[in-house]
Amino acid sequence: MQQMVEQATKETSLSPAGRLNDVYLVIKPIADRAFGLLLLALFTPLMLVLAVILRLDSSGPTIFKQTRVGKGVKPFEMYKFRTMCEEAEDMLPHVLHLNEDASGMLTKIKDDPRVTNVGRVLRATSLDELPQLINVVKGDMSLVGPRPPLPSEVALYDSCHMRRLEITPGITGLWQVSGRKNLDFDAMVDLDIRYAERQSMLIDLWIILKTIPEVLKMNGAR
Repeated sequence: MQQMVEQATKETSLSPAGRLNDVYLVIKPIADRAFGLLLLALFTPLMLVLAVILRLDSSGPTIFKQTRVGKGVKPFEMYKFRTMCEEAEDMLPHVLHLNEDASGMLTKIKDDPRVTNVGRVLRATSLDELPQLINVVKGDMSLVGPRPPLPSEVALYDSCHMRRLEITPGITGLWQVSGRKNLDFDAMVDLDIRYAERQSMLIDLWIILKTIPEVLKMNGAR
């Protein structure tokens, strides 16, 4: 596991911790909103088609809204295409025994019975995350950054885990391009902290380029 973490950071040629580019920190939120708007306009026709398919496939809202924790421990509503049945939240206590994450800090359930047929396709292709472009435009999220956790997960955090909440969460990040299905919670946190300490335009570009083949390989969330 540690070798995977080291390899992910070595490939990006990460700069020394603490040497953040002031220009980058100013430009990043502006670039996020600009590219977020561009991508949102580009994918709107596809999103409309997916919304219709979702409504025909199962009952419930097309867009699933969920409270997540962002930068500075600030909560926000994250948007996704609904991939589960309408009663998924109520059913959670009944499927927690299937959780593959031993730490209990993440919920990773293979073949989750709550996921709809269309939802499985959306998850495999990561198309369920397209509505998060709205979060990027709003400034809640970035294109690149740590995944935003649930409040219930943050409640279990140690002080070292809180460091991943010091920067804006993203749609993709080091975790997503480093074998997220195979990494445990501690490895995820390690990657997020490494990114937070060494983020730069070059690293963001590397992560985005690495995300494309991961999506094409259908390595989305389970």
